[in-house]
This record gives sequence, structure tokens and C-alpha cells, in this order.
Amino acid sequence: MRYSAAHKAQTHQRIVSRDGIGATGLQPLMNALNLTHGGFYAHFKSKDERVEKALQAAVAELATHCKMLFSQERPLEAFIDSYLSEWHQTSPDQGCPLPTMSSELGLRGQHSPTTDAVLGARLKQVEAALGNANADEQNLVMMSTRVVALVLARSVESAQLATRIMEVVRASLKAQVSEGKKAGH
Repeated sequence: MRYSAAHKAQTHQRIVSRDGIGATGLQPLMNALNLTHGGFYAHFKSKDERVEKALQAAVAELATHCKMLFSQERPLEAFIDSYLSEWHQTSPDQGCPLPTMSSELGLRGQHSPTTDAVLGARLKQVEAALGNANADEQNLVMMSTRVVALVLARSVESAQLATRIMEVVRASLKAQVSEGKKAGH
């Protein structure tokens, strides 16, 4: 039986959206969607292609959110607050894909051009907002700090410790931004 192009596109999107990178098992993924194992290959050449498509979908959503954040009066503070928010901590399947994809792909020794694209876009936005001579180095440290703080907060058992990680790092990063502005950089 042949399916319409619209049905095929809808199925393709369901496969891309389901469980992000974490859905590495093909059979459980397809079973969860009530689809056949063989049907997967009508949509993707490989699991790696599916992972890239899932990442690209997350990147598109993230770009819209970041555009809104960086259009605010205090863009860096808004970005830090959003990135290190309770919602972002408790929603690993939404928001920035860097914390999840970097650790998962890194463990597999797999590189992704999507990682470069996401990181490059955020670094460019933050660097423009920082607007100082040391923006490149400061930006890399701040980005790395945000990602690691989120990974740690998501992985600890203690809700109090997770909250403390997010609060302390958020305050520290915002203080760095404030100090940079005072110094006239």
C-alpha cells in the first residue's frame, strides 16, 4: 500500500521528534510509534541520519527562542536566566540540545556538524552582546559553564543540589556580565 506524501511527511516528523537522541534503539522507537522496523528506512538511511534530523529540528526551535531573548533590553541576563532555568533543567528533551547531544555524541566519539552550528550561533549572539575585547575567550568559558551546569543539575539526585548549582552558576555568570559592563569592555 502506498501512502500519500502528507502521511509520509507526518510519519517522518513523528520519527524525528520522538525521544530526541536518546532513542538509539530502533525497535523500541518504532514500537512506541506503532510503526514497523522496516518502515524506518523509508524515512532515513540510518539511525545517524535520524539523529541529525532530530538535532536540526531542535536547532530550528532554539533559534526562534534565542532571537526573542537577544532582542530584549538585557539580552545576556535574559539568556542566562532562560538557559539556567528550572524549566530547562527539568526538560532535557526541549530547549538547547547542546547538553544532551554533546555528552551523548561525545561518548560515542561521534561528531556532528549540527553541534558546530548550534555552538557557533550562540557564541555569535553572546559575543555581540558582550561587545568587549575579550569577548571570544569570555564567551567560550561562559558557554561551557552554562552547558556543564545544566548537565550536572540534570544528573544529581538531590533537588536541593540541582537548584543550588543553577542558582550559583546563574549568579556568577550574571556578575561576570555586570563586571564587564562596569569595566567598559
